[in-house]
Amino acid sequence: MRDFSEMLSLAKARGPRKVVLVGSDDREAIRALKLASDEGIAKPFLVGEKEKTRAILSEEGLYGEVINASTPEEACEKGIRLVRSGDADIVMKGLVKTSTLLKAVLNKDWGLRSGKVLSHVAALDVPVLDRVVFVTDGGMVIRPDLATKVSIIENAVAFLKSIGYERPRVALVAAVEVVNEDMPETLDAAVISKMSQRGQLTGCDVDGPLGMDNALSIIAAEIKRISGPVAGKADLLVVPDIVSGNILGKSAVYLAGGTIAGLILGAAAPIVIVSRADSAPSKLASIALASYSLGDNNESSV
Repeated sequence: MRDFSEMLSLAKARGPRKVVLVGSDDREAIRALKLASDEGIAKPFLVGEKEKTRAILSEEGLYGEVINASTPEEACEKGIRLVRSGDADIVMKGLVKTSTLLKAVLNKDWGLRSGKVLSHVAALDVPVLDRVVFVTDGGMVIRPDLATKVSIIENAVAFLKSIGYERPRVALVAAVEVVNEDMPETLDAAVISKMSQRGQLTGCDVDGPLGMDNALSIIAAEIKRISGPVAGKADLLVVPDIVSGNILGKSAVYLAGGTIAGLILGAAAPIVIVSRADSAPSKLASIALASYSLGDNNESSV
């Protein structure tokens, strides 16, 4: 995938998906949905305080079904149940706390549990790169151990396959590309790379530790004499912890003029969580990513 414009075109070709905004009296989230609706990738459902939501919808020029909920907990339950029942496809966070939303997602009786770890994947569209690069996990798991890193990679690889990557190239990034016992992330990277070589991670090519330079640049990889299917051509960057992933994502935006989109993976449906500080193209890209990952939409009535 070269850039977000290509991704948006691909998502539009698959038709609109039903997006439920949980905590719908959120003007910024409604504006994002308006963009997605205008582009033909989303059909909105709104769960929250009905009168406030209708007022914002009228002001922003968006139309959608509004389901009343008087508390954040009620909004989360009703929104998640819509997806669980198949009446909606995608969860989008509005004016509710992330922790409240995720508690509903993980409800044992009516939530969206899948048995997988919940993890975050970000997509970066940066002008200096010739492709979209994905990063995990800079938004969910604070400090993953080795087993959790494997689960995070499995989530991200499954997601990349859902949007057309036949064999994602996965780089476990660190400050250096050699194993250093004083840097635990390099030890984890080496172990995970060996696991991949022995078939414990399938459907992708994995290498690490790799520096950011030789993960993204073929020239840098050649200079440092690093070869293999991942070096210089990584589709997915696996960061050591949430701090490095968060800084990497924001640096792509604020230092390199890029655009970022993101989703939470591992539930039975994609979860869109956008920040108020995100740009309009970023919010649109997040919804487009979720929509496109669900495959073709054959519902002619939408």
